[in-house]
Amino acid sequence: MPAAGFAVTSSSGVEFEAKITPVVIISCMMAASGGLMFGYDVGISGGVTSMPSFLEEFFPVVYKRTQQHVADDSNYCKYNNESLQLFTSSLYLAALIATFFASYTTRVLGRKKTMLIAGVFFIVGTILNAAAVNLLMLILGRISLGCGVGFANQAVPLFLSEIAPTRIRGALNILFQFDITVGILFANLINYGTSKIEGGWGWRVSLALAGIPALLLTIGALMVDDTPNSLIERGHLEEGKAVLKKIRGTENVEPEYLEILEASRIAQEVKHPFRNLKMRQNRPPLVIAIWLQIFQQFTGINAIMFYAPVLFNTLGFGNDASLYSAVITGAVNVLSTLVSIYFVDKIGRRMLLLEAGVQMFISQMIIAVVLGVKLQDNTNSMSHGLAIVVVVMVCSFVSSFAWSFGPLGWLIPSETFPLETRSAGQSVTVCVNMVFTFVIAQSFLSMLCYMKYGIFLFFSGWVVVMSLFVMFLLPETKGIPIEEMTDKVWKQHWFWKRYMTDVAEKGKASA
Repeated sequence: MPAAGFAVTSSSGVEFEAKITPVVIISCMMAASGGLMFGYDVGISGGVTSMPSFLEEFFPVVYKRTQQHVADDSNYCKYNNESLQLFTSSLYLAALIATFFASYTTRVLGRKKTMLIAGVFFIVGTILNAAAVNLLMLILGRISLGCGVGFANQAVPLFLSEIAPTRIRGALNILFQFDITVGILFANLINYGTSKIEGGWGWRVSLALAGIPALLLTIGALMVDDTPNSLIERGHLEEGKAVLKKIRGTENVEPEYLEILEASRIAQEVKHPFRNLKMRQNRPPLVIAIWLQIFQQFTGINAIMFYAPVLFNTLGFGNDASLYSAVITGAVNVLSTLVSIYFVDKIGRRMLLLEAGVQMFISQMIIAVVLGVKLQDNTNSMSHGLAIVVVVMVCSFVSSFAWSFGPLGWLIPSETFPLETRSAGQSVTVCVNMVFTFVIAQSFLSMLCYMKYGIFLFFSGWVVVMSLFVMFLLPETKGIPIEEMTDKVWKQHWFWKRYMTDVAEKGKASA
């Protein structure tokens, strides 16, 4: 793989020489396999919970409800069960707690070792789930997987942002989201295949195969170098410079090295990163990071991805057809993420988000209207043609999410926090994401039961709110060196520049 060269200009006018080296591409691909594991967990849970053999063994109440038609049993309430929702949501509750520990390990042990810890948690969780003989063992496995998610989602986006040359930082960072979508697709394909296994043990195969991405992440974490930013921040200056030369493909790294060194010096002065996050000048990236995570979940995407087979079953598709439809949406998810990888560093973050807002809103409104008119509580009067319309609109929604809030919800926070609060900022990002992922996972089946088709109107209302937020409050970060966000982004923004007065005053004092 040849190394393509280009120069990145810093705010001081110094050009950072950098090449797109094979070591950068390979390191990013290995690190992003954490996304593969995360995506597989998201996709696999929805598939196995629609398998009769899995429900019969662990959730007999739900199994009976789905197998026996009861006259007053609503189409929207077949799967409404707290324990079933806990199976899915326990992973995200564990991830929420784990991210606080991951913030510490990411800063003190580095990005590489934190990814290794994530891989070990994933392997343990996979073993517990595949061998589960009761609900407790199943939940403990999901909790271990959740710890892996917490550590991986903390370390991987930082690793990708810091190792990537500025010009392609967005595309390489989106590898994490791309692997999430690939993981979801693989999970849907595997669920479709294992549901055909005679004897009712196909769900064990589905859960056990999570060991493949778990091993990929673990082996990858052992092989890659830590980022220059992390090494320098922890005092390994020569090693940091050596790695910088290696990943940039040039000996001329002094300007970039000095900028990272200065950022590291500032970071060392911060003894309490979480307390520092509350400082006025750190409010813009913090507010944006928090709201992007809330918005990401309130698009309704995880409601669809967690429960796609269950959702399509609810809409009257057969068990096979529902899994097949989930495979289609998974494939759309993967292909659409490639759109983001191609365009994010060309047309920018804001344009992708704003276009997607319009598309998601239209798609959800059409789904709500079709379901409201044609899917009654106790009878399924939906024609084959209208069922196809629902699948097409779900695919339209998934595609727009996959090139917008999916990848950019992780990319933007990872590239906008200064080094001294980057680890703490990423921890808050993951924490908020997991809180609202847990809320959606734990409540979606109940919301579907009580709100019925109105749940899509609920999510489309949030899409309007988040589009307005992007339009007025989200600055463009395309092509801005990661250590220069304050000068080139926040100080230039019509609203956020008012929070940069402390930074300006410090600059005058030092001069």
